[in-house]
Amino acid sequence: MSMSSSAAKRELKRVPDNAPVSQVADVCASALLRGARGNSGVILSLLFRGFSRGLKGQTEANAEQLVSALEKGVESAYKAVMKPTEGTILTVARLAAEDARAALTPETTPQEIWHVILDAAQQALDQTPELLPVLKKANVVDAGGQGLVVIFAGMAQVFDGKGILPVQEEQTYGNSDSIHPDRNAAGEYIREITFTYCTEFLVVKEEEKQPNPDVLRAYLETIGDCVVVVDDDEIIKCHVHTDHPGQALEAALGHGHLTNLKIENMREQYEAQRASVVEPQSNEGFAYAPVDPSRTYGFVAVAAGEGVKKLFMDLGADNVVSGGQTMNPSTDDILSAVHATPAKNVFVLPNNKNIIMAAEQVTKLADRNVIVLQTRTIPQGLAAMISFDQDLTPAENQINMQKAYDRVGTGQVTFAARDSDYDGHKIKEGELLALENGKLAFTERDLTKAVVRLTRSLVHRDSSFVTLLYGEEISEELAQTVCDAVTAKLPDNLEVALINGGQPVYYFVISVE
Repeated sequence: MSMSSSAAKRELKRVPDNAPVSQVADVCASALLRGARGNSGVILSLLFRGFSRGLKGQTEANAEQLVSALEKGVESAYKAVMKPTEGTILTVARLAAEDARAALTPETTPQEIWHVILDAAQQALDQTPELLPVLKKANVVDAGGQGLVVIFAGMAQVFDGKGILPVQEEQTYGNSDSIHPDRNAAGEYIREITFTYCTEFLVVKEEEKQPNPDVLRAYLETIGDCVVVVDDDEIIKCHVHTDHPGQALEAALGHGHLTNLKIENMREQYEAQRASVVEPQSNEGFAYAPVDPSRTYGFVAVAAGEGVKKLFMDLGADNVVSGGQTMNPSTDDILSAVHATPAKNVFVLPNNKNIIMAAEQVTKLADRNVIVLQTRTIPQGLAAMISFDQDLTPAENQINMQKAYDRVGTGQVTFAARDSDYDGHKIKEGELLALENGKLAFTERDLTKAVVRLTRSLVHRDSSFVTLLYGEEISEELAQTVCDAVTAKLPDNLEVALINGGQPVYYFVISVE
């Protein structure tokens, strides 16, 4: 949530101090969505999207508008989560909005209502252990809810005129001013320019014309490339590289009236900027690549560890985003990798449950079709890649790949950072934790015993393959010793493979198929 907020901070620095509240809310919501990391970061972005919608067109915000905006954000956040869990950031936001609505009167000031929101959020946070048993056992409150309370408290300080709390400047990675194709048309084209005119415009929807963004996108793709069509409540933002900008504008007029038109000759721009042009780069060095009409499929995976990354690349992944447990990439990180994959359809494999929501936001932002597979572990991601069939349709591949990763059993062996009580297990600092399909199975002191026991638990009568991925802190000699012990305890018909995954956090990741 801190890193997600930092993305908004960078964009808000560019907004003048006298800007209307609607502009500030729009900039904040857009930046939060692109910079969202982890489930809490995505939910935070959706809450602030509510502020963007609730304060649209407003110069200032009164108490009623603040409450309404928060309610819109809560509604959006709940809709985005397939199975909302109470006792999380969602509960904190919802109860804060409900209490604020109940306390609202015509005389209530924005400062007063925000303190009601803050107090209600704090009370809701304090109650999260009672709503979510896992929190009560660990004797902690929900982390996402705590982050939201901190953000609300910071906003209250500003509303009260006390200024902004000083914080340490965040570290900057990469070039924040990297050129993106819809910001600078010439910057992208160090390679050959296929179409001459970068054409951008907004379509203000007119209901009588029954605007359909999908129809408009399909047409623009027939006359050019690098098509971006972003649909909002009132407008459709369009971008296309084409030799026929007039045809693009004529087609758009069938959906509403046009504004913010911009047509640039990219060949002239390229010649003028040739000496200084820079390839667009993401924080991980992904360079934007237009869709290649001859390429139907591409793949982006999220993984940590050089060995694991190489596995995905060997199986056909175009780009691998660094990330995993404790290292959640942002929506923008994943989007950059997708935009560096020159295929019409890009499958994204998050390979961690806390990255899925961030990955799903990419489907709304990318200029090509993105299909997010809800892989929660590295073994699931690898199984999905293996089951891919170039000759099938995207929908058929999605179904087959999902079936493949659902059949995979995943084991993970890591260590306890502190004493705790979790899911009926009393855990001591330094003990090994054995996770079976994401749930704590047992604790152990001996690494070899832990891996052997966990692997045997995952194996069933239909199992054929066992893969052991050893982490960055495990020597090759120790890994081989563990592998030999596992092999000795399994049926002879099972094939056991040992691979140097180089992953952090987990000493071993076990895949059973």
